Amino acid sequence: MAAVPASTNAVLDDEHVIVRGLWRGIDVFRWLALAYAAWSVWERHGQIAHLALGVAVLGVLAAWTLTVTLRPMRTVRAYTVELVIGCSAILATRLVDDPGVITAGAKTIPSIWPTAAIVGFAVLRGWRGGVAAASIVAACSFVEVVEPTPNTVTNSIFGLLLGGCIGHCVDLARSSHAALAEAMRLDAARAERDRLARTVHDGVLQTLAFIHRRASDLGGETARLGAMAGEQERILRTLVSMADLEEVGRAISGDADLRGLLRHVEGEGVQLVSPADAVLLPRRVADEVVAAVEAALDNVRQHAGDDARAWVLLDDAGDEVAVTIRDSGRGVPAGRLDEAVTQGRLGISSSILGRLADLGGTATVASGPGGGTTVELRIPHLRVARLTSRHHGRQPEVRAASDAGVRTQGRGAS
Repeated sequence: MAAVPASTNAVLDDEHVIVRGLWRGIDVFRWLALAYAAWSVWERHGQIAHLALGVAVLGVLAAWTLTVTLRPMRTVRAYTVELVIGCSAILATRLVDDPGVITAGAKTIPSIWPTAAIVGFAVLRGWRGGVAAASIVAACSFVEVVEPTPNTVTNSIFGLLLGGCIGHCVDLARSSHAALAEAMRLDAARAERDRLARTVHDGVLQTLAFIHRRASDLGGETARLGAMAGEQERILRTLVSMADLEEVGRAISGDADLRGLLRHVEGEGVQLVSPADAVLLPRRVADEVVAAVEAALDNVRQHAGDDARAWVLLDDAGDEVAVTIRDSGRGVPAGRLDEAVTQGRLGISSSILGRLADLGGTATVASGPGGGTTVELRIPHLRVARLTSRHHGRQPEVRAASDAGVRTQGRGAS
């Protein structure tokens, strides 16, 4: 697969330049706010009742500012700690100043230093985070002053606007970055698809077309192989000729008529019985069902005997689709399937039971005492299946075989 240019990876993996700029701005602002708070305390040190306590509060702010400068922390936990420190410093002003000085409108000890936490939450959590942090700071300011002053109201409104506006800008920046990253991924995917399309067109498509033509001329069993090659050629031509990646997705994931996909299994010794109306399933689900039916018929050929016949019955029950494969062979001896699993022969366990489990359906294998085996596949109708890894999906539901009296997990020893 073609390598993605390093410049593209840098854009996809790096955070938006506006966000990175805001982080640097917060680091600078925190020092400037600390300097302004220290200057404010110095300017009115004669009015402060407990100057030593005020200096101690500034010391805590300075220690945190130095810590996050030497070791930047861009997490909710770190900015929660900073918000607590800032709000505690605001409330500590009541211990440092006399009530009359506070009521007169004196600045709090940290002054504008808690604004850094507001902006930090806006960057981390968007406008909601910014407004929430600003509301907490405003509440602490009103508690500290007791009787709101014009400065308290103005500063609180300013904090709410600052947190909301910066958070909104960050939300827009991140969404635009995500859109750009998606566009670059699509461009890379288109370039790779075009490269693969040339390779497929020059080799695989021509080979499939040749097999289709020659098999149709030969007839018989070969004609069915030709029909399968023709179907795959059609799908590949659809994929390599589409410029819109969304249409490519629809081509491989749209609905398909299960009757048509199963038509190729009918032939000598195999009869297909299907309803008159279309049996629509998502394309990927239908392909998995067809593969499971083919695996069951392979076991009929290998284990049921040379003279065995098979019938494939397709039924649409509305809420689910059922496919039943019956044969007139010798049947499955009791315990044979468990023995095959212990020997590491997991063909049916993987090809049939595993596929149906991935689709959210069930598979039942039953063998009667007089011979013959029935494989029943049940799939939820029009289920939008996201095929998960078989090793992480739920285990297939296995039902007890009705006449043989044993639990079976597959058809034969394959």
